[in-house]
Amino acid sequence: MIKYSKKALLAACGLAFASPALAQKAPPAVVVVINSDRVFSECNACKAANTQLQTQLTTLQTRAQQLGQPLQTEADAIRTAAGGKAPDAALQNRINELQKKQTAAQQELANSEQTIQRNRAYVGQQINTALNPIIQKVMAARGANFAVDVQATLAIGPGVDVTNDVLAQLNTALPSVNVTAPPPPAQPQQPQGR
Repeated sequence: MIKYSKKALLAACGLAFASPALAQKAPPAVVVVINSDRVFSECNACKAANTQLQTQLTTLQTRAQQLGQPLQTEADAIRTAAGGKAPDAALQNRINELQKKQTAAQQELANSEQTIQRNRAYVGQQINTALNPIIQKVMAARGANFAVDVQATLAIGPGVDVTNDVLAQLNTALPSVNVTAPPPPAQPQQPQGR
């Protein structure tokens, strides 16, 4: 069995405790705060995009009403014609046609809704692509090494909020965005089994 002297053991422990001191220290945090809600609601490109996206949504709602009203009228007429009894062949054909029209209307509206969601995501992507380098520039100008959203803070001191600087630079760098997303990539055709 190997015996260690007290001095050797203390020296080894001293090195173990001293090693963190030898590690490189992180620089002190210099923080800036950005109100991202304000950026996304007040930037010029954001306001224009939100107006156009709202128009797309209003158009979708109008189309839903245009499709829904005649379908509801036909459903009511079929219910009245059935009178609580089993439908005859002619009435069953009307029911089948109504179901086909309902399915087509639902599919049309679902496709339009997906398009609006893609457009909204595309707008956000364009803004974020422009915003990230701007935040880095503002951080560098302020000597900051950390940026945080105002919603993640409990309190901030004066001069820490750089939202106005970010907004001004974003309005210059990104005067507008495209609100029409490129079409999704085509899905590969699945071979049909036998």
